[in-house]
Amino acid sequence: MTGDRYAYASIGQRPRGCWPNRRRLAVYIAVGVEEYRFGDGHVEDLLPGVPHPDLVNRSWRDYGNRVGVFRLLDRLTGLGLPPTVLLNTMVYDTAPAVTDAARAAGAEIIGHGITNSDSLADMTEAAEREYLRAVAARVRAEEGTAPGGWSSPWLAHTPRTVDLLAETGYRYLLDLRPDDQPVWLASAGGPVLAIPYALELNDSSTIVGRQASATEFADMIVDEFDELRAAAEDRPLVMSIVVHSYISGAPFRLRQLSRALSHLAAHADGVWFTQPRHIHRAFASAVPAAPAAPAAGGTTEDQEASHVRP
Repeated sequence: MTGDRYAYASIGQRPRGCWPNRRRLAVYIAVGVEEYRFGDGHVEDLLPGVPHPDLVNRSWRDYGNRVGVFRLLDRLTGLGLPPTVLLNTMVYDTAPAVTDAARAAGAEIIGHGITNSDSLADMTEAAEREYLRAVAARVRAEEGTAPGGWSSPWLAHTPRTVDLLAETGYRYLLDLRPDDQPVWLASAGGPVLAIPYALELNDSSTIVGRQASATEFADMIVDEFDELRAAAEDRPLVMSIVVHSYISGAPFRLRQLSRALSHLAAHADGVWFTQPRHIHRAFASAVPAAPAAPAAGGTTEDQEASHVRP
């Protein structure tokens, strides 16, 4: 039940269809808005190996919540592209102007942990359950409704994460890309929808991790979009782009990202630019999930029967 959450189904075996308004390709753009505890826990650095106190990398990350996120949100809304925000809830305390701006932009808030110094992989089952609940409770208190979606800090999980997400009220996960369509994940707590999440159209893994240039990253977005738009003529697909306020919010990267986003926006008449909540609603209506999986310890046959073939 931990490594076999979904069954195999090739893209060509699935029924044809479309998204709302007869759109074939759905695109969502996620903006990572993060906060870190200074000198404690996990961290993303531009310059590795700086001794403590690491003011250099700290200030690089702070740029995102002081400058970068506002420019990213302005650019997205100016192009008519609805933003999705992957939010560390500590930002409500440290940079409330950021969440005010996200709210004004109509962003969907996705639970992304309390801080990015944390990792679910470090937690016991009880601690993970309480952590997921705490994030949902804080978003509910601030936004009036709990987040429907979750994206893990560092894309890290425990063997029970998917089960606990369902148990604590999350309905969809933005961490995985096994497919170009959403995929139902089986869990003991009920089905969770894995909405395709960019592991490479992601400025953290590609620009910081693999040292791609801003121009290369923008070209990747354009190429992915053009290829998926052509492939979606056969059946509805999902494309995602993941950027972070302190990475793509830097001026020289924002200029190249804007070039790519302008290319996407030019095709707004034939593409569904949307948010994960709307993708979840449309997909769940068209492709209902199977019943909840059996509790851990069920037979292999029981577990296989619980999977949904999208």
